[in-house]
Amino acid sequence: MEEVSLECDLIHSILKRFWTLRALERENVEANDAPDSEVGVGTSKKNRTTSANGNALKLTCELLRLFITEAVQRAAAVAEAEGANQIEPTHLEIILPQLLLDF
Repeated sequence: MEEVSLECDLIHSILKRFWTLRALERENVEANDAPDSEVGVGTSKKNRTTSANGNALKLTCELLRLFITEAVQRAAAVAEAEGANQIEPTHLEIILPQLLLDF
């Protein structure tokens, strides 16, 4: 069970990093687009942090686990059909469009 917690902690860290980068991008765009007289207006909404509910984080972790497992299984089937001993990036490229449509 600790492994699942570790994986969720990693996913949560990745999401937090993404949210932080997106917030910085929005601030830069808003700062460049706003006239000088409007800078600072409405900053309370902009400065709010994004967070994830514990159940939403667990669900995200499970979805990613299933997605990656399915991708590996499909790529392995393609590699086996081609007679390869290991999965190559080209095998993932072959299965990715249909995988994305299926999910």
